[in-house]
Amino acid sequence: MNNKEVAIVGGAGFVGSRLTARFRKGNIFSNKYDIDLSNHLDKSIYLDVEDVDSLDQLAGVSTIINLAAVHRDDVRPLSRYDDVNVQGAKNVCEASSKHGINKIIFTSSVAIYGFAPANTDESGESNYFNDYGRTKYLAEQVYKAWQLEDPESRTLVIVRPTVIFGEGNRGNVYNLLRQIASRRFLMFGDGTNRKSMAYVENVVAFIEYSLSLEPGLHIYNYIDKPDFDINTLISGARKTLFGKTNVGLRLPGFVGIALGYAADLAAMIIRKPLPVSSIRVKKFMGTTQFASSVSDAGFVAPVCLEEGLARTLRYEFMEDNSDKRTFETE
Repeated sequence: MNNKEVAIVGGAGFVGSRLTARFRKGNIFSNKYDIDLSNHLDKSIYLDVEDVDSLDQLAGVSTIINLAAVHRDDVRPLSRYDDVNVQGAKNVCEASSKHGINKIIFTSSVAIYGFAPANTDESGESNYFNDYGRTKYLAEQVYKAWQLEDPESRTLVIVRPTVIFGEGNRGNVYNLLRQIASRRFLMFGDGTNRKSMAYVENVVAFIEYSLSLEPGLHIYNYIDKPDFDINTLISGARKTLFGKTNVGLRLPGFVGIALGYAADLAAMIIRKPLPVSSIRVKKFMGTTQFASSVSDAGFVAPVCLEEGLARTLRYEFMEDNSDKRTFETE
Protein backbone atom coordinates (compact mmCIF):
# COMPACT_ATOMS: atom_id res chain seq x y z
CA MET A 1 0.00 0.00 0.00
CA ASN A 2 1.20 3.51 -0.79
CA ASN A 3 2.58 4.95 2.46
CA LYS A 4 1.10 8.34 1.60
CA GLU A 5 -2.46 7.08 1.66
CA VAL A 6 -4.93 9.00 3.83
CA ALA A 7 -7.52 6.72 5.43
CA ILE A 8 -10.99 8.23 5.88
CA VAL A 9 -12.68 6.13 8.56
CA GLY A 10 -16.43 6.62 8.46
CA GLY A 11 -15.96 7.80 4.90
CA ALA A 12 -19.38 6.76 3.58
CA GLY A 13 -21.21 9.39 5.63
CA PHE A 14 -22.13 12.98 4.86
CA VAL A 15 -18.81 14.61 5.70
CA GLY A 16 -16.76 11.63 4.54
CA SER A 17 -18.33 11.59 1.09
CA ARG A 18 -17.65 15.30 0.60
CA LEU A 19 -14.12 14.91 1.91
CA THR A 20 -13.43 12.04 -0.50
CA ALA A 21 -14.69 14.12 -3.43
CA ARG A 22 -12.48 17.02 -2.39
CA PHE A 23 -9.42 14.79 -2.07
CA ARG A 24 -10.11 13.33 -5.48
CA LYS A 25 -10.17 16.78 -7.05
CA GLY A 26 -6.96 17.71 -5.24
CA ASN A 27 -5.19 14.48 -6.23
CA ILE A 28 -4.80 13.42 -2.61
CA PHE A 29 -4.57 9.63 -2.46
CA SER A 30 -7.20 8.37 -0.04
CA ASN A 31 -9.54 5.48 0.60
CA LYS A 32 -12.87 5.37 2.39
CA TYR A 33 -13.36 2.85 5.18
CA ASP A 34 -16.81 2.27 6.64
CA ILE A 35 -19.03 -0.31 8.30
CA ASP A 36 -21.84 0.56 5.87
CA LEU A 37 -21.33 -0.92 2.40
CA SER A 38 -25.00 -0.70 1.37
CA ASN A 39 -24.32 1.83 -1.38
CA HIS A 40 -22.56 -0.20 -4.08
CA LEU A 41 -21.48 3.00 -5.85
CA ASP A 42 -19.67 4.23 -2.74
CA LYS A 43 -16.60 1.98 -3.16
CA SER A 44 -15.85 1.93 0.56
CA ILE A 45 -13.63 -0.70 2.17
CA TYR A 46 -15.22 -2.51 5.10
CA LEU A 47 -13.90 -1.42 8.48
CA ASP A 48 -15.52 -1.40 11.90
CA VAL A 49 -13.83 0.63 14.66
CA GLU A 50 -15.21 -1.93 17.13
CA ASP A 51 -13.46 -4.75 15.27
CA VAL A 52 -9.76 -4.65 16.12
CA ASP A 53 -8.82 -7.10 13.37
CA SER A 54 -10.47 -4.99 10.65
CA LEU A 55 -8.29 -2.04 11.68
CA ASP A 56 -5.21 -3.93 10.48
CA GLN A 57 -6.23 -2.81 7.00
CA LEU A 58 -4.84 0.59 7.95
CA ALA A 59 -1.28 -0.71 7.93
CA GLY A 60 0.83 1.50 5.70
CA VAL A 61 -1.33 4.64 5.72
CA SER A 62 0.20 7.96 6.72
CA THR A 63 -2.87 9.59 8.27
CA ILE A 64 -6.14 8.46 9.81
CA ILE A 65 -9.11 10.79 9.62
CA ASN A 66 -11.69 9.38 12.01
CA LEU A 67 -15.22 10.53 11.22
CA ALA A 68 -16.92 7.39 12.54
CA ALA A 69 -19.37 8.09 15.35
CA VAL A 70 -22.73 7.31 16.87
CA HIS A 71 -24.51 10.63 17.10
CA ARG A 72 -28.29 10.40 16.68
CA ASP A 73 -30.55 11.14 19.66
CA ASP A 74 -32.51 7.90 19.25
CA VAL A 75 -29.59 5.46 19.59
CA ARG A 76 -30.44 2.34 21.60
CA PRO A 77 -28.97 0.82 23.64
CA LEU A 78 -27.17 3.85 25.04
CA SER A 79 -24.02 1.74 25.43
CA ARG A 80 -23.57 2.11 21.66
CA TYR A 81 -22.21 5.62 22.27
CA ASP A 82 -19.40 4.23 24.40
CA ASP A 83 -18.78 1.20 22.20
CA VAL A 84 -18.29 3.22 19.01
CA ASN A 85 -17.16 6.66 20.14
CA VAL A 86 -14.89 5.75 23.06
CA GLN A 87 -13.81 2.15 22.58
CA GLY A 88 -13.59 2.85 18.86
CA ALA A 89 -11.13 5.66 19.61
CA LYS A 90 -9.06 3.30 21.75
CA ASN A 91 -8.99 0.75 18.94
CA VAL A 92 -7.95 3.36 16.38
CA CYS A 93 -5.13 4.52 18.63
CA GLU A 94 -3.94 0.95 19.22
CA ALA A 95 -3.93 0.32 15.47
CA SER A 96 -2.03 3.56 14.89
CA SER A 97 0.63 2.58 17.43
CA LYS A 98 0.84 -0.94 16.05
CA HIS A 99 1.35 0.20 12.46
CA GLY A 100 3.46 3.30 13.08
CA ILE A 101 0.82 5.82 11.97
CA ASN A 102 1.73 9.20 13.46
CA LYS A 103 -1.07 11.51 12.36
CA ILE A 104 -4.72 11.36 13.42
CA ILE A 105 -7.41 13.90 12.59
CA PHE A 106 -10.45 13.39 14.80
CA THR A 107 -13.80 15.08 14.31
CA SER A 108 -15.21 15.81 17.73
CA SER A 109 -18.04 18.30 18.33
CA VAL A 110 -18.95 21.50 20.15
CA ALA A 111 -21.39 19.22 21.98
CA ILE A 112 -18.61 18.67 24.52
CA TYR A 113 -19.26 22.23 25.78
CA GLY A 114 -22.97 21.63 26.42
CA PHE A 115 -25.02 24.78 26.99
CA ALA A 116 -21.97 27.00 26.80
CA PRO A 117 -21.75 30.80 27.17
CA ALA A 118 -21.80 32.73 23.90
CA ASN A 119 -18.47 32.80 22.04
CA THR A 120 -16.96 29.88 23.93
CA ASP A 121 -13.58 29.13 22.33
CA GLU A 122 -11.35 26.06 22.32
CA SER A 123 -10.33 26.67 25.93
CA GLY A 124 -13.93 26.41 27.12
CA GLU A 125 -14.83 23.92 29.84
CA SER A 126 -16.62 20.70 28.94
CA ASN A 127 -20.17 20.69 30.27
CA TYR A 128 -21.86 18.10 28.07
CA PHE A 129 -25.51 17.26 28.70
CA ASN A 130 -26.00 14.14 26.57
CA ASP A 131 -24.24 10.88 25.76
CA TYR A 132 -23.00 12.14 22.43
CA GLY A 133 -21.16 15.09 24.00
CA ARG A 134 -19.92 12.93 26.86
CA THR A 135 -18.44 10.25 24.62
CA LYS A 136 -16.91 12.76 22.22
CA TYR A 137 -15.18 14.35 25.21
CA LEU A 138 -13.94 10.95 26.44
CA ALA A 139 -12.71 10.08 22.94
CA GLU A 140 -10.69 13.30 22.89
CA GLN A 141 -8.94 12.20 26.09
CA VAL A 142 -8.07 8.87 24.46
CA TYR A 143 -6.52 10.57 21.46
CA LYS A 144 -4.65 13.07 23.62
CA ALA A 145 -3.09 10.23 25.62
CA TRP A 146 -2.00 8.58 22.35
CA GLN A 147 -0.35 11.79 21.15
CA LEU A 148 1.48 12.28 24.46
CA GLU A 149 3.11 8.86 24.14
CA ASP A 150 5.34 10.31 21.40
CA PRO A 151 4.74 14.09 21.28
CA GLU A 152 7.73 14.84 19.06
CA SER A 153 6.53 12.56 16.27
CA ARG A 154 2.76 12.35 16.58
CA THR A 155 0.27 14.86 15.22
CA LEU A 156 -3.23 15.03 16.64
CA VAL A 157 -5.80 17.40 15.17
CA ILE A 158 -9.13 17.62 17.00
CA VAL A 159 -11.82 19.43 15.02
CA ARG A 160 -14.95 20.44 16.90
CA PRO A 161 -17.53 21.52 14.33
CA THR A 162 -20.76 23.25 15.19
CA VAL A 163 -23.92 22.13 13.35
CA ILE A 164 -22.92 21.13 9.81
CA PHE A 165 -25.24 21.72 6.87
CA GLY A 166 -25.06 21.36 3.12
CA GLU A 167 -26.40 19.65 0.06
CA GLY A 168 -27.88 16.23 0.80
CA ASN A 169 -27.85 16.58 4.59
CA ARG A 170 -31.03 15.82 6.52
CA GLY A 171 -30.38 17.51 9.83
CA ASN A 172 -31.76 20.43 11.82
CA VAL A 173 -30.75 23.13 9.33
CA TYR A 174 -32.41 21.23 6.49
CA ASN A 175 -35.60 20.86 8.55
CA LEU A 176 -35.70 24.62 9.12
CA LEU A 177 -35.04 25.41 5.47
CA ARG A 178 -37.71 22.93 4.38
CA GLN A 179 -40.28 24.73 6.53
CA ILE A 180 -39.31 28.05 4.97
CA ALA A 181 -39.41 26.62 1.45
CA SER A 182 -42.88 25.13 2.07
CA ARG A 183 -44.14 28.55 3.24
CA ARG A 184 -45.27 26.98 6.53
CA PHE A 185 -42.63 28.65 8.67
CA LEU A 186 -43.67 30.73 11.68
CA MET A 187 -41.12 33.10 13.20
CA PHE A 188 -41.04 33.19 17.00
CA GLY A 189 -39.28 35.92 18.97
CA ASP A 190 -37.32 38.97 17.85
CA GLY A 191 -34.77 36.95 15.85
CA THR A 192 -31.69 38.65 17.25
CA ASN A 193 -30.28 35.41 18.71
CA ARG A 194 -27.27 34.08 16.82
CA LYS A 195 -26.48 30.57 15.59
CA SER A 196 -23.03 29.24 14.75
CA MET A 197 -23.10 27.08 11.62
CA ALA A 198 -20.63 25.27 9.37
CA TYR A 199 -21.01 24.63 5.64
CA VAL A 200 -19.83 21.13 4.80
CA GLU A 201 -17.50 22.17 1.97
CA ASN A 202 -15.65 24.46 4.36
CA VAL A 203 -15.41 21.76 7.01
CA VAL A 204 -13.79 19.30 4.60
CA ALA A 205 -11.52 22.05 3.28
CA PHE A 206 -10.28 22.61 6.83
CA ILE A 207 -9.72 18.89 7.34
CA GLU A 208 -7.66 18.91 4.15
CA TYR A 209 -5.74 21.92 5.47
CA SER A 210 -5.07 19.99 8.70
CA LEU A 211 -3.02 17.43 6.77
CA SER A 212 -0.20 19.99 6.66
CA LEU A 213 -0.01 20.60 10.42
CA GLU A 214 3.20 19.68 12.22
CA PRO A 215 3.58 17.23 15.14
CA GLY A 216 1.80 18.34 18.27
CA LEU A 217 -1.71 18.78 19.60
CA HIS A 218 -4.02 21.05 17.58
CA ILE A 219 -7.60 21.75 18.70
CA TYR A 220 -10.03 23.85 16.69
CA ASN A 221 -13.69 24.72 16.90
CA TYR A 222 -14.98 24.88 13.34
CA ILE A 223 -17.48 27.66 12.69
CA ASP A 224 -18.09 29.72 9.58
CA LYS A 225 -17.97 33.36 10.54
CA PRO A 226 -19.67 35.75 10.88
CA ASP A 227 -22.49 34.06 12.77
CA PHE A 228 -25.97 34.74 11.40
CA ASP A 229 -28.72 35.95 13.66
CA ILE A 230 -32.05 34.26 12.98
CA ASN A 231 -33.44 37.32 11.18
CA THR A 232 -30.51 37.25 8.73
CA LEU A 233 -30.77 33.48 8.26
CA ILE A 234 -34.50 33.53 7.53
CA SER A 235 -34.47 36.64 5.33
CA GLY A 236 -31.47 35.29 3.38
CA ALA A 237 -33.28 32.01 2.75
CA ARG A 238 -36.45 33.78 1.65
CA LYS A 239 -34.47 36.02 -0.68
CA THR A 240 -32.94 33.01 -2.43
CA LEU A 241 -36.22 31.08 -2.57
CA PHE A 242 -38.79 33.77 -3.22
CA GLY A 243 -36.95 37.01 -3.91
CA LYS A 244 -38.30 38.44 -0.65
CA THR A 245 -36.14 39.72 2.19
CA ASN A 246 -38.59 39.81 5.11
CA VAL A 247 -38.96 36.98 7.62
CA GLY A 248 -42.67 36.44 7.04
CA LEU A 249 -45.20 36.02 9.83
CA ARG A 250 -43.70 36.74 13.26
CA LEU A 251 -45.20 35.82 16.63
CA PRO A 252 -44.00 36.76 20.14
CA GLY A 253 -41.67 34.31 21.78
CA PHE A 254 -44.09 33.44 24.59
CA VAL A 255 -46.66 32.36 21.99
CA GLY A 256 -44.11 30.00 20.44
CA ILE A 257 -43.25 28.46 23.80
CA ALA A 258 -46.96 28.03 24.62
CA LEU A 259 -47.50 26.29 21.28
CA GLY A 260 -44.50 24.11 22.04
CA TYR A 261 -45.97 22.99 25.35
CA ALA A 262 -49.29 22.31 23.63
CA ALA A 263 -47.44 20.14 21.11
CA ASP A 264 -45.71 18.30 23.99
CA LEU A 265 -49.12 17.49 25.48
CA ALA A 266 -50.51 16.38 22.12
CA ALA A 267 -47.50 14.13 21.57
CA MET A 268 -48.08 12.49 24.96
CA ILE A 269 -51.74 11.88 24.15
CA ILE A 270 -51.15 10.37 20.72
CA ARG A 271 -47.89 8.73 21.81
CA LYS A 272 -46.09 10.00 18.74
CA PRO A 273 -43.39 12.68 18.47
CA LEU A 274 -44.36 15.86 16.64
CA PRO A 275 -42.09 18.17 14.61
CA VAL A 276 -42.77 20.99 17.11
CA SER A 277 -41.93 20.79 20.81
CA SER A 278 -41.19 23.21 23.64
CA ILE A 279 -37.53 22.18 23.62
CA ARG A 280 -37.19 22.82 19.89
CA VAL A 281 -38.86 26.23 20.19
CA LYS A 282 -36.55 27.20 23.07
CA LYS A 283 -33.50 26.01 21.12
CA PHE A 284 -34.63 28.00 18.08
CA MET A 285 -34.96 31.19 20.13
CA GLY A 286 -31.73 30.67 22.06
CA THR A 287 -28.21 31.72 21.12
CA THR A 288 -25.77 28.97 20.17
CA GLN A 289 -22.56 30.79 19.33
CA PHE A 290 -18.93 29.70 19.46
CA ALA A 291 -15.56 31.28 18.79
CA SER A 292 -12.87 29.65 16.69
CA SER A 293 -9.14 30.01 16.10
CA VAL A 294 -9.10 28.48 12.60
CA SER A 295 -8.29 31.85 11.03
CA ASP A 296 -5.29 32.17 13.38
CA ALA A 297 -3.99 28.93 11.84
CA GLY A 298 -3.97 30.61 8.43
CA PHE A 299 -7.04 28.87 7.04
CA VAL A 300 -9.42 30.74 4.75
CA ALA A 301 -12.79 29.10 4.04
CA PRO A 302 -13.40 28.68 0.30
CA VAL A 303 -17.13 29.47 0.54
CA CYS A 304 -18.74 32.26 2.55
CA LEU A 305 -21.62 31.25 4.80
CA GLU A 306 -24.18 33.19 2.75
CA GLU A 307 -23.16 31.39 -0.45
CA GLY A 308 -23.13 28.00 1.31
CA LEU A 309 -26.71 28.62 2.41
CA ALA A 310 -27.74 29.70 -1.09
CA ARG A 311 -26.12 26.62 -2.67
CA THR A 312 -27.96 24.36 -0.24
CA LEU A 313 -31.30 26.03 -0.90
CA ARG A 314 -30.91 25.82 -4.67
CA TYR A 315 -29.85 22.17 -4.53
CA GLU A 316 -32.62 21.07 -2.17
CA PHE A 317 -35.61 23.16 -3.22
CA MET A 318 -34.98 24.76 -6.62
CA GLU A 319 -33.31 21.95 -8.59
CA ASP A 320 -34.28 18.33 -9.17
CA ASN A 321 -31.75 16.25 -7.25
CA SER A 322 -34.20 13.55 -6.18
CA ASP A 323 -31.88 10.88 -7.58
CA LYS A 324 -28.98 11.99 -5.38
CA ARG A 325 -28.03 10.37 -2.09
CA THR A 326 -29.16 11.93 1.19
CA PHE A 327 -27.71 11.59 4.68
CA GLU A 328 -29.79 11.44 7.87
CA THR A 329 -27.85 13.11 10.66
CA GLU A 330 -30.50 13.85 13.28
